[in-house]
Amino acid sequence: MATIGFLGLGNMGRPMALNLVKAGHKVTGFDLSKAACDAAAADGLPIAADGAGAVKDAEIVITMLPAGKHVVGAYTGTMNLLGAAKHGTLFIDCSTIDIASARTAAKAATDKGMLAVDAPVSGGVGGAAGATLTFMVGGADEAFTKAKPILEAMGKKIVHCGGAGNGQAAKICNNMILGISMIAVSEGFVLAKKLGLSEQALFDVSSTSSGQCWSLNTYCPVPGPVPTSPANRAYQPGFATDLMLKDMKLSQEAAQDNGAVTPLGAAASKLYELFAAQGHGGMDFSAIVTFLNGTPGKAP
Repeated sequence: MATIGFLGLGNMGRPMALNLVKAGHKVTGFDLSKAACDAAAADGLPIAADGAGAVKDAEIVITMLPAGKHVVGAYTGTMNLLGAAKHGTLFIDCSTIDIASARTAAKAATDKGMLAVDAPVSGGVGGAAGATLTFMVGGADEAFTKAKPILEAMGKKIVHCGGAGNGQAAKICNNMILGISMIAVSEGFVLAKKLGLSEQALFDVSSTSSGQCWSLNTYCPVPGPVPTSPANRAYQPGFATDLMLKDMKLSQEAAQDNGAVTPLGAAASKLYELFAAQGHGGMDFSAIVTFLNGTPGKAP
């Protein structure tokens, strides 16, 4: 079993760290938020006094942080995780960040004699709690081989996507597809209602026909057809609109930087931005259906 330092104990990080403990690993956590540390400690996770304390004896360091600047800053800035960790430590960044920052962090780690992978996740809070996440991993073969058994304690599917930053590339592309498809499904339900077609009837047809997709079959944006979807819990996330907007913006930054034409991605990004600007960023992203049907934030 491994000795692990886990930085970032929010809604995703805390259950991921606890699953590592359940798997028998020795885990020490830290978060700049005292409330996050207290919540993790209440669940039985040992908490270090600072970031350096969490990583100084670790074989593996995992970060789950909000943005690229936080990851690079944690690695090389005031927290200086790379300076506090032992030579040869494996750094696994599970944050969803921009590709350039992921590659900067990985290079900083390897320049210090560490191994490094970027390993963003898909599956949301439920997947984090249930250890059913999908990890999209970028990094050298040696680093991936060492990271894989650790990631398997937190997820059910681990995919090596290539070199440093390619995990983030896969995550950004996947979530652009997800964001667009949720809007397409929502527009279908909005139109169906105008045409006098029941939501259940549309679901029964499309979920077994050419319109089927994850946004419809598993995460249906209207109450009723899929009892486990957030639509049946007043759109409690799940995966919040603010997080989808973050990923959509990352996809558009990547598209612009690399000369890719993504008009649907751009349009979807704008719709989530407008919905969040109305004060609904904390709702599940599937609540975009309420924006499209003219009752933003309210069940359709």
